[in-house]
Amino acid sequence: MKGSLLILTVLLLTFSRANAQQLLPMAEKEYTDSLATVLRSGVSDSSKAVAEYLLSDYWRFRDTVKSKQYLTQGRQLAGNYPYLRALYHFYEGQYYFNIDKARAAQAYQEALTALSSYKTRAAYSSKAASWYDYALMVRNEKGDSFVTDILLNQSIPLSRQSGDVEKTAHFYVQLATLLMNNARFDKAEVYNQKAIDLLESKLPASTTLLFAYLSATSTYIYDSKNDEAKKFLDRAAKLLEPFPESINYPDYYYNEGLYYVAVGALGKALVSLDKGIGLARKYHQGPLLQILVFRKYEAFLEQRNYKKAKEFLMGLVSDGSLMAEANNRRSMYAQLAKTNEYLGDMKEAYHWSSRYGQLSDSMHGIQLKEKIAQLEARYQNSENQKTITALQQEKARAELSAKNSRLFNWLLGTICLLLLVTAAFSRSFVRNQKKMQQLKVTRAMLEGEERERRRIAQDLHDGLGGMLAGVKINLSGLADGRQQPSHDLELHKIIGQLDTSIGELRHIARNMMPEALLKYGLQTALKDLCEFYMRGDMRIAFQPFNIQASLPLPLQINIYRIVQEIVANAVRHAQAKNIILQCSQNDPGFFITVEDDGIGFDQEGLRDKKGMGLMNVRSRVDYMNGKIEIISAKGEGTTVNIELSIYADH
Repeated sequence: MKGSLLILTVLLLTFSRANAQQLLPMAEKEYTDSLATVLRSGVSDSSKAVAEYLLSDYWRFRDTVKSKQYLTQGRQLAGNYPYLRALYHFYEGQYYFNIDKARAAQAYQEALTALSSYKTRAAYSSKAASWYDYALMVRNEKGDSFVTDILLNQSIPLSRQSGDVEKTAHFYVQLATLLMNNARFDKAEVYNQKAIDLLESKLPASTTLLFAYLSATSTYIYDSKNDEAKKFLDRAAKLLEPFPESINYPDYYYNEGLYYVAVGALGKALVSLDKGIGLARKYHQGPLLQILVFRKYEAFLEQRNYKKAKEFLMGLVSDGSLMAEANNRRSMYAQLAKTNEYLGDMKEAYHWSSRYGQLSDSMHGIQLKEKIAQLEARYQNSENQKTITALQQEKARAELSAKNSRLFNWLLGTICLLLLVTAAFSRSFVRNQKKMQQLKVTRAMLEGEERERRRIAQDLHDGLGGMLAGVKINLSGLADGRQQPSHDLELHKIIGQLDTSIGELRHIARNMMPEALLKYGLQTALKDLCEFYMRGDMRIAFQPFNIQASLPLPLQINIYRIVQEIVANAVRHAQAKNIILQCSQNDPGFFITVEDDGIGFDQEGLRDKKGMGLMNVRSRVDYMNGKIEIISAKGEGTTVNIELSIYADH
């Protein structure tokens, strides 16, 4: 019994992997309706691109034409978003998952390359999925050990970094399925339980928990622990109960049928399997339909209902879907011969046995021809060997002379190579030293600039500001002491001008060194900066994420100056109505995005711009070992993406 069950495990594993990354909510209609609502709403192109990708993933097993349309539309909407352009390759791999394994594998590799520089939680989750799906695409060449290695050393660690509990549990279930397929039931039970413990406490209604229950059911049945299997089968039934239209019911009925076969309740097993077969046909689930059909045939054999078993096999032969490969045909002929023998129909048994023998002989004949061809090749090689031996003696003499020449050339080449390596090392050393010197100069300039800004700001605020405030007080007192204020209009006008001058002075001092940055830190200072620049017809939305107060003050000041310059440029030149400033800290990086809906500009002209503002920004970004990307086009707004290293040796 267990031997046949283990054979079917391979088929079940193939099916579960084909749907490996499609973690859809069990309330599928609500899920797809919500994505369609996003596409109809006025949200940003980035949100619509993500919705298009998810809809492409949803339809990839149901309607490949729809899936391709959504994928193409998502790529177009992702045009101005580098991360979403990188993510396209992952969903391209999903589209080709069941269509073209080689192309899917290439797409997953491209996704891993494109996503390598991103350190966000979403990027970690996508990289984890890309690694696993790539492993599935090359499993036939590299084997289960390769897939296991990818799960343990890539997908599971990356999914943990992402904080995606459901994805981590999903990879535990996939690892358990691999172990089950290799008869490591004890280990499979451990990983299934890890997934179940993780999901029952945090995501008790997730589809992945259902898969974990069904995986545990199969594993315990194969390990002859039927009572344990029934517990998890019942949990799966309870989880599915609110969703009578779920496409996961065929998988459930397969496991239910498997359980009933294991406990000898063959009548109940056939009922469950028939339910699963009907739904698998309805939902176009070919691989699962295939294993449900085989399981039903084995149930007939267990019942000794050989007539039904024969009818079933003949139906499979007529269907033809399993008859394409020679090995499958040979197995089918052998089963038909055995079934007819059980029925006592020796004529039919002989017929199918003959077909089995003919096919085996044909396959053997092909192998025999290949063997004869190999022997003939060996004979020809033997005949040619005499000629070769004579030629080899002459060749040996020539080789001895050539060997000496090659030795000299090798020594000469080695010396040249050493000289080249030494020159390259020296050049690299000099270049690194020059870069270090440039960094020191930049550091000194920036630190000197900030010290001078602070000194001037202090002098303006405490010195000149105090003096002007004193003059204002004296003038105000003088004006109040006059008996005829109507004659002192000019004096009041001077006091008003003095007020304006004091305000402008404080504004200059604040720009020189913002007090909020020194007192309350970077996040508060950036919020104040956005509020300062806002006007009635222009809004600035500040979105901070995980900005740490422990960030060293020199780095906070440098980041503030970069943001100040970019936002000021947007305010002065973009003619924008809305500006979004996003700042996030994700060790060891700090990420800045400034996006406006203004008039934009031609990026070709950017190369010729030598303004001090942009030069200062680039100097500060280089100082923090960062990267800057400016995306703009006339009439389409501007996006500036900056990535800074906050723990490098600045």
